[in-house]
Amino acid sequence: MVNIEAATVALNEERARLVYQLDELGANEKGELTGSVEFGDGFADAAAATAERSEVLGLVENLRIMVENVDEALERIEAGSYGKCKRCGEDIGADRMEFRPTSRYCVDCKALKTA
Repeated sequence: MVNIEAATVALNEERARLVYQLDELGANEKGELTGSVEFGDGFADAAAATAERSEVLGLVENLRIMVENVDEALERIEAGSYGKCKRCGEDIGADRMEFRPTSRYCVDCKALKTA
């Protein structure tokens, strides 16, 4: 059985960590750059700055998606559907939920989804 209280704590801690990382990259939790990161302004630095900015944007997008996944898991807790497979409705399993608290699918349905 999934420990909802422990999952809520873990998800909130994960969310705080992700938002902190976004802030460190100069973005808010929606993935919008806040302008607090400098990429250089010299012509010689233009290519390096463009490459760095692209890398930062990729990281920000990944972190934004992770925040979204955490928020969706917290919403499932509120709705009472946390730990239930979104596809088949069966229990996902406590071990899987502990390992990956944002899981939406049981192992079998996840395998079907990615096949």
